Amino acid sequence: MVFDFFRRQQNAPEAKASAAGPVVAHMSAGRVAWSPRDTVSLTRTGFAGNPVGFRCVKLIAEASAALPLVLQDREQRYEAHPLLGLIQSPNQMQGRAELLEALYAQLLLTGNAYVEAVGGEGAAPVELHVLRSDRMNVVPGADGWPIAYDYKVGGRTHRFDLGAGQVVCHIKNFHPQDDHYGFSPLQAAAMALDVHNSASRWSKALLDNAARPSGAIVYKGVEGQGALPAEQYDRLVSEMESHHQGARNAGRPMLLEGGLDWKPMGFSPSDMEFQKTKESAAREIALAFGVPPMLLGIQGDATYANYQEANRAFYRLTVLPLATRVAAALADWLGGFTGENLVLKPDLDQVPALAAERDAQWSRVAQADFLTEAEKRAILGLPASGGDGADA
Repeated sequence: MVFDFFRRQQNAPEAKASAAGPVVAHMSAGRVAWSPRDTVSLTRTGFAGNPVGFRCVKLIAEASAALPLVLQDREQRYEAHPLLGLIQSPNQMQGRAELLEALYAQLLLTGNAYVEAVGGEGAAPVELHVLRSDRMNVVPGADGWPIAYDYKVGGRTHRFDLGAGQVVCHIKNFHPQDDHYGFSPLQAAAMALDVHNSASRWSKALLDNAARPSGAIVYKGVEGQGALPAEQYDRLVSEMESHHQGARNAGRPMLLEGGLDWKPMGFSPSDMEFQKTKESAAREIALAFGVPPMLLGIQGDATYANYQEANRAFYRLTVLPLATRVAAALADWLGGFTGENLVLKPDLDQVPALAAERDAQWSRVAQADFLTEAEKRAILGLPASGGDGADA
């Protein structure tokens, strides 16, 4: 209920009452309030507090982390290599899937992902750890390029000096207005997240009120009296708060006296197209992450003919580009420790969602008699030699 009008009347100077009509306390809409756009707040509202954002991040991160990876150079593909062993068992607390899922999730939630290499001076690292992006700050030098990273936890700061070696790999999304930090899908979907969360809160409040909209208390007044007396106003507020608010008091009849009357106001959810607004916000969130709404169970989306087509598009347009970019960055960074020029990438032949496309490509290449064996292998993304490399 809104009693601002009555409160203003109490504080206003004394004036003669008008006989033109009743005094009504109308409900008015407030200003639009958007949630903060910092990393911590967006993660809390867009991932921890929103089912669509949570599912988008989990779906992409888990699918990307589950992709099989292959390591190769221009001559051969390695079945065994120290870098493959490092990725398979990066540290004592995490395996390959846990590390990569955390890496992809950080990149999706904040637009930045940081991987720390531990040990292995002059050779391959001994361990890999994903660092929380919200705790990391880039320290730019005089020329604008990063010279260090500061990792802050509980009032303490640890500095990773880039002059002592590239011990931190920083992977970031493209940001048109920031030279040091990436742009998160949550930032692009911030308005849709606010709309979706507000719709959920509104629905919960409506259910707490027995699924009925609010209204206005109309004071008809009496002759010579232009405002509700202070004592009656205070008693009315107290009774409303204690006897007519919350789910426990839903449906309780209201007893009004002294020239007061209750007039229900507001629109029903169907009049406001409430559900359509919420579904539209959910689609915008899925669009920002690149997840087909059909995969999230959002009704009314007919972009894809069936679930299989939507799943194929999800892998082809979202998961593979992300995994390929991250794997290439890790290979370039880890190769700098050993001086090797290696390629780390997803193995497309082992992705079930792309099996039909891959079979068709293999068939076309195999039937191309005008291509040499080396050219066919290059088209399929295979090294020049069919042999497997041994441990380095």
